[in-house]
Amino acid sequence: MSYKETINLPKTDFPMRANLSERENEFQQLWQKKKIYEKAVANREGNEPFILHDGPPYANGDIHIGHALNKILKDFITRFATLKGYYSPYVPGWDTHGLPIEHQVTSTMSDEARKEMSVAELREKCTNYALKYVDRQKEQFKRLGIWGEWDNPYLTLNKEYEVKQIEIFGEMAKRDLFYRGKKPVHWCPNCETALAEAEVEYGEDRAPSIYVKFPLKESLTVGEVNLDPADSYVAIWTTTPWTLPSNLAITFHPDYSYVVVKVDDDNLIMAADLVDQVMANCKIEDYQIISEKFKAAELENKKCRHPFLDRDSLLILGDHVTLDQGTGCVHTAPGHGNDDFVVGQKYGLEPYAPMDNKGYFTKEAGEFSGKHYDEANIMVTDKLKEAGLLMSLNFIDHQYPHCWRCKGNLIFRATDQWFASIDAIKEETLQAIADVDWYPSWGEGRMTNMIADRSDWCISRQKKWGVPIPIFYCEECGTEIINDQTLDSVKAIFAEEGSSAWYEHSAAELLPANYKCPECGADHFSKEEDIMDVWFDSGSSHKAVLERRENLSWPAEVYLEGTDQYRGWFNSSLLTSVATTGRAPYNQVITNGFTVDDKGNKMSKSQRNGVSPQKVIEQYGADILRLFVASSDFTNDVKVSDRMFKQNSEVYRRIRNTYRFILGNINDFDYNKDYIEYQDRKELDRWLMIRLQDLIKKVTKAFETYEYHRVYHDVHNFCALEMSSLYMDITKDRLYTDGTDSLSRRAAQSTLYDILKTLVVILAPILPHTSEEVWQFLPAEDRDTESVFLKDWPAVNDNYYDEQLTAKWDKLLAVRKDVSKALELARSDKKIGNSLEAMVELKTDSAEWQELLEQELFQLADLFIVSQVELSSSLTEDTAHLGEETSILVKVKSAKGDKCDRCWKYDETVGEITEHPDICQRCADVIDSE
Repeated sequence: MSYKETINLPKTDFPMRANLSERENEFQQLWQKKKIYEKAVANREGNEPFILHDGPPYANGDIHIGHALNKILKDFITRFATLKGYYSPYVPGWDTHGLPIEHQVTSTMSDEARKEMSVAELREKCTNYALKYVDRQKEQFKRLGIWGEWDNPYLTLNKEYEVKQIEIFGEMAKRDLFYRGKKPVHWCPNCETALAEAEVEYGEDRAPSIYVKFPLKESLTVGEVNLDPADSYVAIWTTTPWTLPSNLAITFHPDYSYVVVKVDDDNLIMAADLVDQVMANCKIEDYQIISEKFKAAELENKKCRHPFLDRDSLLILGDHVTLDQGTGCVHTAPGHGNDDFVVGQKYGLEPYAPMDNKGYFTKEAGEFSGKHYDEANIMVTDKLKEAGLLMSLNFIDHQYPHCWRCKGNLIFRATDQWFASIDAIKEETLQAIADVDWYPSWGEGRMTNMIADRSDWCISRQKKWGVPIPIFYCEECGTEIINDQTLDSVKAIFAEEGSSAWYEHSAAELLPANYKCPECGADHFSKEEDIMDVWFDSGSSHKAVLERRENLSWPAEVYLEGTDQYRGWFNSSLLTSVATTGRAPYNQVITNGFTVDDKGNKMSKSQRNGVSPQKVIEQYGADILRLFVASSDFTNDVKVSDRMFKQNSEVYRRIRNTYRFILGNINDFDYNKDYIEYQDRKELDRWLMIRLQDLIKKVTKAFETYEYHRVYHDVHNFCALEMSSLYMDITKDRLYTDGTDSLSRRAAQSTLYDILKTLVVILAPILPHTSEEVWQFLPAEDRDTESVFLKDWPAVNDNYYDEQLTAKWDKLLAVRKDVSKALELARSDKKIGNSLEAMVELKTDSAEWQELLEQELFQLADLFIVSQVELSSSLTEDTAHLGEETSILVKVKSAKGDKCDRCWKYDETVGEITEHPDICQRCADVIDSE
């Protein structure tokens, strides 16, 4: 007879090859058709909410690998929360206003075409552009396996959203947090708009480095030295020569010591600690300090002459002066630097910046009129040379601010802008930060420092694609008007027509009927032309989305974004929330790092080193990409390469093989009829169930603390070690060759069944497509829900824990490890081939180990996967392998008897059974009993 027909071989249609790139679409269609997301969320209605609020990506271009990293992490959170029993709907959103979209829409137009285009046409084009990429990115995110309310996302261009944003603006206005002022802001001459700090990128730039002499205007005595204006100067250093036409002062630190240095016939004032450095940089070898040290108070309110303009330069004091570089005497142009502006205000200096929106000097600048600031660098140095006041000209590479959109250099330029006062809510904001849980913990310090160092927020932008600043001006008296009455009128019109109505209606049409200026009673008004900073748009989402939607709740439990959002969305959301509610809009903030290439370089379009998530999915599948995300310590920068996807494909293969082994070996298992309770199973089964409870504990904690790399390693190790290398290897014999309905086989099947129904759920947030595939392969009667995502998270069964059993099996597995090493050596020496060809002899001098081996001798052969095990009293280290784990001597010999054609073990009963001469007694008994 064919003994193969009597063996319980695995049977399953679960494919060995996943073919994820194609089959994942089938499961996404299944979820959509059966509304699995909707059912999963609805099942948790009324439970404790766990709301992750989505930071809106910008609707401009296809998604990149950084988007994929962030969105997949969010999906881990919401899927786990739902499985764990929380009410956790996910509402995706998009940031749809702002400079990048306006820039893209107009970039291919001529200057003439741009000028001729109406605001209405521009905004319509921007709307269409944004909506096109919302739809495009939506499909790309869905392909990653991200679930959520894709048919009802939030968009910052929606009328309802804009109305809520105006409401937030109004609440902040009631607290007098807004003011209009002329002060330096980051300005992009290419994009012709102000930028907030969050929109500024820093990169290497080459700049001129000049030392300049400012002549004293009057005689004075310092450090007991009398200085004549004919030959006495204050030395300054700058890397922006083009700002010298706007110089109004020179700032000294009140606490530093200064001296007079003699160089040829010149007397130069500079910081005492920087003399040698200045002389070296200027290549001056002969110099002499001719004064005692003195404090800058002796110079305060004295004057220098401007080097080439008919203007004075006031000598003032300021704490922002440092001794890191330069001369300790800082060239001060209050219109072109924040520190300069602040110190200039104390001395009544105006923020003088004679420059237009494109970076060209205006008529105010005299002979510099019409010159771009880059050209002015050369003109300034030439004029200084002519006047004999240029001490040194070099070039240096340093970090310089660039525009986040066009990548061009920024300038500090004083313009009339609207600001929100951070100082007014700083203490509240710092307390709110302390009340938030930050992952990683350094996030708290980072946000605290950012707020502590910030005084205001420039919220105005000189563009048209965005939400207008809802402020009117009385044309008679110039009063700025914003109050409940005007805001209610604007909100009503925006609710009906959207923010484009601001540009399509006159001020009179936007204001309440017969409205009069509260100051002078006039009825002629104009509108503010600037729009709000795009960060004010997205920073309003906590109210515009969480408060407005019935299925969400405020505050959010979690915000999760990249590290750049400490300057961006985390920051603006925090400020608008504290200003209107007194607390943060989130309970927890989680930060992911940037995606970088193998060399650690940040991925970007300009570097051309990005990895397309679409290509990764096409080659490997979304589940491999998701597994890669889980494997990463995402709180640091994440290296992305094809090599890493290949490595994760191998890990995925092990997990999939575990599923396939289990499905194949429970193909004839009927839970209702064949399930063996825990206490009736073999010790190895029970030991593995204890290990499974440990896995549930560890994985649950890792999910709760957002340590997905721990989930990855713990599950992989369980599949590779406890399952593949141990349990699956050992139990194959009883699964295949014991009686079909035997207790031993059904106990192993029951254990595999429990493991499968646990693994498939705890891996579902990370591998949703594969988990659903496995779930659908279970017999219909074992699928108590139509999708794995309608299950509950597995609970730990503390009743399974048995310290005595665990301790005993820890010892037995240590013996197994030593035996495996000996078998490996025997195989290398060609003493055996397959381990079933071996018999193992064991010897120990330990009474404790001897007792254990004698008690468990009946199962040691199965545990070691050999044909026989005997205890010996004659082994020595010369004749046997000494175990490293147990100090037990192990000798490997050829097994006794012949090979059984059915179980492949060697047994002395083979050939002795008349009816079955080719098999052993155990196998014969199984066949006869079937």
